[in-house]
Amino acid sequence: MQLGFIGTGTMGNPMARCLLEAGHQLTVYDTRREATTNLCEMGATWADHARLVAEASEVVFTSLPGPPQMQETVLNPETGILAGLKPGGGYIDMTTNSPTVFREVAEVCRTHGIDVLDAPVSGRPPGMTIMVGGEAAAFEKYRPLLEAMGKNIFHLGGTGSGCITKLVTQYLGYSNFVTAVEGLLIGAKAGVDIAALAQVVPVSAGASRVFDNIPRSVFSGDFGSNGSLDIVAKDLDLACQLARDVEAPARIGLIADDVFKRAQALGWGQEGFPMAARILEEMAGAQLRAPAGGDVTGYQQEDPRRG
Repeated sequence: MQLGFIGTGTMGNPMARCLLEAGHQLTVYDTRREATTNLCEMGATWADHARLVAEASEVVFTSLPGPPQMQETVLNPETGILAGLKPGGGYIDMTTNSPTVFREVAEVCRTHGIDVLDAPVSGRPPGMTIMVGGEAAAFEKYRPLLEAMGKNIFHLGGTGSGCITKLVTQYLGYSNFVTAVEGLLIGAKAGVDIAALAQVVPVSAGASRVFDNIPRSVFSGDFGSNGSLDIVAKDLDLACQLARDVEAPARIGLIADDVFKRAQALGWGQEGFPMAARILEEMAGAQLRAPAGGDVTGYQQEDPRRG
């Protein structure tokens, strides 16, 4: 098929590669042209803006930083996707998005005769999970394209259901991260060896996938991750807004949201999301550090003179 992909950054680039490797013709655009270099070397065609991508495509995918960028990319009357995509075409958004914003954009797309799916993702292609909202017929029509990029494909219901599901998973994951760091700090300050504690948690009631980030990123003091703190903060904020919209409790998530916002205020937004642990370390007056593969000293009490 003639496909378009807009937003070829950390997540979008490997997804676009999967579509090329599946034999599809691909037209690409990103605000940073260098983000498309490897795709063009594989045979993709560069376009100067989203409308030109859409004009060359039967189906257009987007993977963008958030709701404002997605809305502008689709609806801009001069350079947007809708200005170029022909009736009968398809639009699939893989952004972690607001269900309210996506539904508004989807309604405009449908008035132009465009099939629409919200399909945010978790993990990395080709083994990632894709959470899809939209009409069942559109889902079945485009499912082979999704299967080229992901392993676990779920149709969750009507338009916006994919967005909602992704926000719930982000809420759970990053609230768990904050809770896990707090738990380790409690244990460390109470005198437990944190390396031993970190071995117990994954085989106990405290187990979670997000916890696995902590020994390699926080204990090392590296705080690295594929996911930036800004992105996680954006996702948690959207999840808490969704909770407010549907009048659901989100007390734990609001605490986690505050931790990530504090980290952003300190200028750590472009760092890996585990940097948020430093906020909790400051509050506890302790650091969670353990040499990789070596003896563990427990926690390090912070120097009270440190600014």
